[in-house]
Amino acid sequence: MTAAKWRRAMNTGVASAVPRLLPSAGGSAAPTPAPAPDPYADSNAPRWLKFLWRNLSPRHVFTLAFVLLLPLIVSPFIIYQVASQALIFGLIALSLTFLAGYGGMVSLAQMSVAGMAGYALAVLGVSGTETSLGWPWGVVVPFALFIAVLCSTLIGWLSVRTDGIYTIMITLAIGVAFYYLVLQNYTVFNGFQGFQKVYPPQIYGVNLSDPVPFYFLCLFWAMAGYFLIQWLVRTPFGIALQGTRDNARRMSSLGYNVTAHRVAAYAVSGLLAGVGGVLLVWYNGLISPGSVGTGWLINLLVIAVLGGMKHPIGAFLGAIVFILLQTFAIDVIDRERFNLVIGGVFLSIVLFSPDGLLGLWAKLRMRFGPSQVITSTTRRHL
Repeated sequence: MTAAKWRRAMNTGVASAVPRLLPSAGGSAAPTPAPAPDPYADSNAPRWLKFLWRNLSPRHVFTLAFVLLLPLIVSPFIIYQVASQALIFGLIALSLTFLAGYGGMVSLAQMSVAGMAGYALAVLGVSGTETSLGWPWGVVVPFALFIAVLCSTLIGWLSVRTDGIYTIMITLAIGVAFYYLVLQNYTVFNGFQGFQKVYPPQIYGVNLSDPVPFYFLCLFWAMAGYFLIQWLVRTPFGIALQGTRDNARRMSSLGYNVTAHRVAAYAVSGLLAGVGGVLLVWYNGLISPGSVGTGWLINLLVIAVLGGMKHPIGAFLGAIVFILLQTFAIDVIDRERFNLVIGGVFLSIVLFSPDGLLGLWAKLRMRFGPSQVITSTTRRHL
């Protein structure tokens, strides 16, 4: 029996058992809504088509239509300053959400990994600084992502042998060390000045520096990262990774290599952070030690916790809230007090909903929404 047939058999068994285990108020079994038929259950359709059918809902279609039509609704300022920036930081925060939510590993070095990719892009590519080597972007971008994956893998290899606060402290130390390295090194990283005029290329006559093309570039990679994580956590690797999160000792006794799974998770997170780092350099047009400072190490954790680490979409929700506050809160308060506002919002979300905005939304649905029996079929649409 294949893994897919085994999952369908288990889901069918659980769904049929729920009405017997959950009686209604009158004492009889509560009826369970019949799951929607899967036309691709026993077909030879491509795996990506089966994945889309089983995971897309009308809400996903509405969201996709909204983000595609957003440039027609709002101004270029909102598209570039808010939407594009939120997608970039959401993608970098997604790397932390994947590690913490599915692997149980909180890393404060994800912004540093993004900065490693950004610095590789600036040092090896074309910029306004004379020390850049001037490689073509088609070579530099893959190499920058390779650097991010390699460095993230090394960080994971160093930190996965510890748990809890020790992992946080190791990754924080790595992030701080990288900040001081780029700040004090003038030969390679050009010190505190960094690299200026690092712009995205023109492809087929399309200037990716313009707000709308750059927004769609960010949207494409954000959706690619989102669906990558959605698919990965359902694979045998993703299921085993979640098992190591819940009980690493038991997974080890079952024959799984816990260290290898955790290091591989760091490699995946490095790819996500690397893509976000490249986009962030193109967005700002520069990179400097301030881009990877200790403040941004903490801000990325705030973004991930605000949205919620129980689902990949939480990273983007947290990024939207953070960027909106960063963009418009300074019109009401002084810029120096922005961190106070962010801290207040962060404390409020954590106190009322430890699972972030996603947890708050789930509580509201349970309290005011229609009651229903949650089975494996309905859970994927939540």
